[in-house]
Amino acid sequence: MNIHTYEKTWLAVTLVLIVGFIATITYGAVGPGIAMIDDDGGTIDPDTINDDERFGDPGVTHVGGNEYNVSVVAQAWSYTPSEITVPANSTVNFHVTSRDVTHSFTVVGTNVNTMVIPGQVSQMTVEFDEPGEYGILCNEYCGAQHHTMEGKLNVVPQDEFDLTEIDTEAPDEAQLGNETTINATVSNDMNYDLETTATLEIGDQTVEQDVTVPGHGSETVTFEVDTAELGTGDYDWTVTVDGHEDGDTLTVTNATEGGDTDA
Repeated sequence: MNIHTYEKTWLAVTLVLIVGFIATITYGAVGPGIAMIDDDGGTIDPDTINDDERFGDPGVTHVGGNEYNVSVVAQAWSYTPSEITVPANSTVNFHVTSRDVTHSFTVVGTNVNTMVIPGQVSQMTVEFDEPGEYGILCNEYCGAQHHTMEGKLNVVPQDEFDLTEIDTEAPDEAQLGNETTINATVSNDMNYDLETTATLEIGDQTVEQDVTVPGHGSETVTFEVDTAELGTGDYDWTVTVDGHEDGDTLTVTNATEGGDTDA
């Protein structure tokens, strides 16, 4: 059978287009490191989300190496957490569930786009190679304020990323001559121990303590403050740990200030 030259040309062009389409679809599915969503995420009771190990305190945790888990709870009309930070050159496993109605979890500019259904956990694995900022939004209509439901994903250089947090407790006031304490609880969500120094600065006093915080754990550092050395007055204080800081003001008063005296 004789095939006309034009027909041969169009057949060749058609085959090239078909191969190109298949290659594009294949790359879109597996090239960026996106895993197809399945039922591996499991199920969850929406009424007991706060008691779940993953979603009771949602956020980023270190699995090991350059791999991280991110747990997210969707509810009308926000995400918890609303801002997520992960390091570049990392593999991120997203676990997302809903507290109330059907939402979606869409990371703009990536292939992350999944429905979030109450009672189910959507699970996705993504590789982020370069630093950047991505918007997170809901593509499923979920009520009157649906258009306000958004979040943010920050991919930062590895040397700018850590999972250290500090939470301080201290009295607002202390009497002159009495010792008082400032407690700093250091949390570490990496899977290895954090060896660092906690520093308290108040008045002319600077106190340092070495602290080792276990992986996926926390440690409390107690600073004793000598009010006699400070004297009366208001003193701003700051606790710094691993580049993070928290602080407040301590007021030192005389024992008789504001009280009655004998005649």
